[in-house]
Amino acid sequence: MHLLIPAAGSGRRMGSQRNKLLLTLLGKPLLSWTLAAAEASRHISWIGIMGQPEDFPAFKAILSDLSLVMPVKLIKGGATRQESVYNGLQALPPSADRVLIHDGARCLATPELFDRSAEALLTCPGLIVAVPVKDTIKVVDERRIVQDTPDRRNLWAAQTPQGFEVKLLKQCHQEGRQKSWEVTDDAALFEKCGLPVQIVEGEETNLKVTTPVDLALAEFILRQRTVTVDS
Repeated sequence: MHLLIPAAGSGRRMGSQRNKLLLTLLGKPLLSWTLAAAEASRHISWIGIMGQPEDFPAFKAILSDLSLVMPVKLIKGGATRQESVYNGLQALPPSADRVLIHDGARCLATPELFDRSAEALLTCPGLIVAVPVKDTIKVVDERRIVQDTPDRRNLWAAQTPQGFEVKLLKQCHQEGRQKSWEVTDDAALFEKCGLPVQIVEGEETNLKVTTPVDLALAEFILRQRTVTVDS
């Protein structure tokens, strides 16, 4: 299974002047935790990292420290996540039939989650990892006036990895470029093209590290995992 990791973002919401994936969590860069989980997966055999060229030396240092056995390719990212994934798709090996896409900032994803996603992708054209929404969700207008309260039994919070047939996802990205669609994840492109997207049960701890609070939560979760393993 091939894996693409968008890693071209900045650290503005983290209050950092550098790529947030280079910030450390328990002494290791965020990206290092993501790559280590992918390496431990039974199904992933190739990784592409989409980033900005100025971050490539730091990425190479991380890869050197990890000594991954699988091939890893550094790919120039775009101005948006959508552009970065498009570039990543073009850089996949010709043999790639299916691909998982995982945000590098979701550094707490487990190898088991990668495996579950890879196995499910063998039986469907597209999928997303997600968890049921626990909170009551309100739909509001531009004045912040509540317009609707959807039934949360039908609501799921999307995570990554997301997985797709490569040929279909390339077609969706191409159509998106032609029609100037702007989306926040690849599943939205699939949906706009009328293609089915299946849900795979995610992990509550698979949070996206975006703010300093997220970083503190991630550290707590990792410390708890260490305690569980040691005991």
